[in-house]
Amino acid sequence: MILITLFMLGGVFFFFVGTVGILRFPDLFTRAHSAAKCDTLGAVLCLIGLMIYSGLNFTSLKLLLVISFLWITNPTATHLISKAAFMREKNKKIME
Repeated sequence: MILITLFMLGGVFFFFVGTVGILRFPDLFTRAHSAAKCDTLGAVLCLIGLMIYSGLNFTSLKLLLVISFLWITNPTATHLISKAAFMREKNKKIME
């Protein structure tokens, strides 16, 4: 029970830090970095806590699958959003 609580509190901590980063950082790129890192780690820690809570069963396997998809898709999506914003700013400067 203590291990589950530690994982869940760790996940909530990283969600909170990511939210503060989104609110405090000055531009899109630093905000995206904060959101990607903290949201991915926060979600993974919370899902690991849920895996420990549910025990060794089919639900744990599904949660592990969600973790693997989240680990791949969240940084990839953030990278593509940041790249699109960078290209937009670059094209805007060229047009001026």
